[in-house]
Amino acid sequence: MLVDTYPLKCGKMPGRTGITEQHIVRCRSDLSFLLLRRQMLLPEFDNKGDLPNGVHPATLDAVVERFGYGTPQREDVTSRLVHIYDIAHRTGKLERFVLFGSYVTSKPAPGDIDIILIMRDDFREPDHTEELLPVLDHQRAQSELGASVFWIRSSSILLESVDQFVAHWQTKRDLTRRGIVEIVEA
Repeated sequence: MLVDTYPLKCGKMPGRTGITEQHIVRCRSDLSFLLLRRQMLLPEFDNKGDLPNGVHPATLDAVVERFGYGTPQREDVTSRLVHIYDIAHRTGKLERFVLFGSYVTSKPAPGDIDIILIMRDDFREPDHTEELLPVLDHQRAQSELGASVFWIRSSSILLESVDQFVAHWQTKRDLTRRGIVEIVEA
């Protein structure tokens, strides 16, 4: 277990002399970071190659580390993902950025990246650059960016919470469920 072995990584064992208050604070800070990182680790795939059911939070770096390598196709799709995330994030109005579909599976060559953008209520399309426009138009996103992007303002979600809306995207075409990934800040 991470907590059981951590004092060895700090270089000091509890009960030994020479442990200063500063050392304990540093180790607690390091441990907090490691525990947060552990929470951001994505789970293993199930026997179908999907993530287990649920919305799994991960940083963009963790997503790239897990899904961004292995085949030239994965690397290409990952570069598209990073580009789209950067554009959406720069608006300052991005509330949630969720990934689903073949990219977040064990499939070696996902065809594209499937993205749900939930924008803040004060997001207005005309307030942003031309670079954002293909992201907001599903057909343009598909043809110009190689991505299926679905976006909505949070207040436009009716009859359910934002979490319930996001959870619906776990359902596959065959009506089984799989895990999806939400990119979060570190």
